[in-house]
Amino acid sequence: MISPTLDPKQENEPLAETERLILRFFQPEDENDLHEILGDEETMRFSEPAFHPEQTRHFLADFCIAKHGAIAAMQKETGKVIGYLLFREDSAEVYEMGWFFNRQYWGKGYAQEACRALLHYAFTTCRAHRVFAETTDGDRCVRLMRRLTMKPEGVLRKHIRDNKGNWADMILYGILKEEWQEEAAQKTDACISTFRMEEFL
Repeated sequence: MISPTLDPKQENEPLAETERLILRFFQPEDENDLHEILGDEETMRFSEPAFHPEQTRHFLADFCIAKHGAIAAMQKETGKVIGYLLFREDSAEVYEMGWFFNRQYWGKGYAQEACRALLHYAFTTCRAHRVFAETTDGDRCVRLMRRLTMKPEGVLRKHIRDNKGNWADMILYGILKEEWQEEAAQKTDACISTFRMEEFL
């Protein structure tokens, strides 16, 4: 969960903002949007079975809101919550992150946009030392982890059962604060170089 001592913002204020998204804590009125995500079988294929409406209601109230165990990714244009971002302190200064996005918005870059903002929030506001993620999806999810410049940290072989009851590998990726800072510095340098090049065009 997010430690309130590390979060200076009020619950009704954005935690982070991107070009298209606002990251904020979940609210009771997010129930229908959240269920569109967690109640979809394809979205939940590499996790637990799709939620029933009552499961979503309790999960929203008990975990997302009461424990601040997750963050909502809200589309600016519509005000609709299109993403669920797991974000919890696993141990001192070490955070776990994860994500589910409404399937209607796949392939549009929302997950990467939200996760980059979440990493910024983790390493600045929360002063994280390390952020990690785990998945049984060796395709889409791992590709996103790599785009976030996370590093492979191992595989727990046949560690968890999938939705069909079969044992599946758990793939671990993580990123350290100094690695995130180095990537941020490289992007800044690249932007400066591009700007200077444009002066001569």
